[in-house]
Amino acid sequence: MDQEKLDHMRSTLNKLEDIKNTQHSLIDKINHVITDLFQHPDKNLEKVMEDAHQKASDNIDAVREAMEEYEMAINKMENQN
Repeated sequence: MDQEKLDHMRSTLNKLEDIKNTQHSLIDKINHVITDLFQHPDKNLEKVMEDAHQKASDNIDAVREAMEEYEMAINKMENQN
């Protein structure tokens, strides 16, 4: 097994996890703005926030799928011993 490659893959997986967590944080912040808009409505801003929320959710799904595939590749490499 190429330990250097495996270490690099694990590092990449950690970065993907960080990206996913960042998107979760972004969704939380967007939700705060959306909640604030209940008190001070702004239809344009509400639409932008809804779109941003959907895009961030889509990003989480995409990163999660990539992580699952990447983890399988790591596991496969580890089990080739």
